[in-house]
Amino acid sequence: MKSNEKVDVIVVGGGNAALCAALAAREAGARVRLFERAPESQRGGNSGYAGGNWRVVYDGLKDIQKLVPDLSAEEIANTDFGSYSEEQFFDDMARVTQFRTNPDLCEVIVKDSLETLAWMRTKGVRFLPYYGRQSFKVGNRIKFWGGVIITVSGGGIGLVDSLFATAVKEGVDVRYDSRVTRLLHDANGVHGVEVAHGRQREQHHAGAVVLACGGFSANAEWRTRYLGKGWDLAKVRGSRFNTGDGLSMAIEAGAQSCGHWSGCHAVQWERYSTDYGEVALRTAFQRHSYPYGLMVNAEGKRFVDEGADLRPYTYAKYGHVVLDQPGQFAWQIYDAKVEKLLREEYRGRHVTKATSDTLEGLVEKMEGVDKAQLLKTLHEYNAAVEGKGEFNPTTKDGLRTRGLAIPKSNWAQKLDTPPFQAFAVTCGVTFTFGGIKISPEAEALDVLDAPIPGLYAAGEIVGGIFYFNYPGGSGLTSGAVFGRAAGTNAAEYAKSRAA
Repeated sequence: MKSNEKVDVIVVGGGNAALCAALAAREAGARVRLFERAPESQRGGNSGYAGGNWRVVYDGLKDIQKLVPDLSAEEIANTDFGSYSEEQFFDDMARVTQFRTNPDLCEVIVKDSLETLAWMRTKGVRFLPYYGRQSFKVGNRIKFWGGVIITVSGGGIGLVDSLFATAVKEGVDVRYDSRVTRLLHDANGVHGVEVAHGRQREQHHAGAVVLACGGFSANAEWRTRYLGKGWDLAKVRGSRFNTGDGLSMAIEAGAQSCGHWSGCHAVQWERYSTDYGEVALRTAFQRHSYPYGLMVNAEGKRFVDEGADLRPYTYAKYGHVVLDQPGQFAWQIYDAKVEKLLREEYRGRHVTKATSDTLEGLVEKMEGVDKAQLLKTLHEYNAAVEGKGEFNPTTKDGLRTRGLAIPKSNWAQKLDTPPFQAFAVTCGVTFTFGGIKISPEAEALDVLDAPIPGLYAAGEIVGGIFYFNYPGGSGLTSGAVFGRAAGTNAAEYAKSRAA
């Protein structure tokens, strides 16, 4: 294929949504060219930094075996896989977005989730049950919790490596170090893109274009402009290349802005992490075990209900809460009773940590905190723990405090078993929620809700799906579902346009 030869479909981006779009378009018979802004060594967008977990509708073991056909007899015997219905997925999406999620788009994600993951398996993606981080042994069987049961082998890197390998094998023309700067469009729609290679620019023409190049999480100016004061100080969990280029060019071509532009997915992150994501340290900076401990700010006070809900339903919004604290940091505190529940990243080298055999000694080692107030906070918490019921990390167990201004509604246990540990955290932004409006067929819509001929979108560039928060694992599912739809429909449109 010649460098500037016209193709049927151009895909902009190199993550989960973009690769699903490229593979679906290729499967539909289209000639496909994919432009990835990053060099090959940093390819994959935010997907490369993801944990690789998926929220998917399934009805027991038989559906899990569609995704993981090589489950052993021992795994089947020792695991309670449960189920996760369409109604549960709908309810979770509605509840955590405060009932703002676009119902038509949400329906597509929910209903197509299992089929899309099964299709991805035919494209070289290897799925696994999410043992370890998303399951605990209850009685004699392993039980999953929080609606997330499936992960991908190798995490986000494994996902994008598998999809890139299949894309190349199936004939997708992949171009790295290619920053798409503009859509080529006129009164008849979108016809291609302008691409920058350093200072050199060239035009590439196509029957249809799919934008799957992320939001603006790595653009400090835009974060401050849209998310608000202080967001320029947040760490970036993922790709440094997600600076809003796709949004700018889509809106310039007439696409309608949509969704929660002042909202984002933001988590608790190592306080002294690198400014941008490092592929080699993909999950080393995350701190997601907070439901089983306490969080305090620089004033030595608790500021949030750590046990308000299961982690997959709170972790994507609690980073924002930490960013709002004095100094934009907090400490997570645990005792030895829950040490075995702490995720592996708490035991790595990349941690800011304090330990002691006494609460007084721990407080003395915690940097930047009002120590007298903190000790008072810890004693007040211990006195308020009811201690009625059985601790159960797989469900909201109702172990709570009484009489505190900020309660702990579940998993409340006294901090009374040494050694005690504390971990310093700040805010890490994952992806932004604002984007452009699409139809259920992944067509980009203009300000009158009419499809822009030849333009499709998928992934984090799409607005209207997530508001305020997000159910863990639904981002990758959304990207894959709409990526596949965008690629298939772009290929069909390109054929009709050529005819």
